[in-house]
Amino acid sequence: MKVKEFMTTNIESIDHKRSVYYGIERMVNRRIRSLLIRYPGKEIEYGVITARDVVFKVLAKGIDPKNIIVSKIASKPIVAIDQNTDFKEVAKIMEESNIARAFVCDQDRIIGLVALMDVMSATIIARARGEYVS
Repeated sequence: MKVKEFMTTNIESIDHKRSVYYGIERMVNRRIRSLLIRYPGKEIEYGVITARDVVFKVLAKGIDPKNIIVSKIASKPIVAIDQNTDFKEVAKIMEESNIARAFVCDQDRIIGLVALMDVMSATIIARARGEYVS
């Protein structure tokens, strides 16, 4: 099963100069765990912030989220995979990179996101289809 069959296509992104507080509002209001961070430049650059980043790098340290911009806590570069990557390969990439999400690309354009729960869901779908799942 290819990642394009089970990826999340509703990706939220914000500009790299936005405050962490703005990011928190977006994440809480949309009930999501990560935001794609856009950087300007000749070639499109991306980073990602997660709920874990916000809590561990800002809130737990007593930093006012209104006084820090998302680019200061964003992980960069993001891990990006092709939309035709097999879900088993995605699981290996995520394990080797020690990440909980990978962005899905169609050539140079980000079109989706695959999180750990998506990979687990793909396993159930593949088994229901009668495909071998190890």
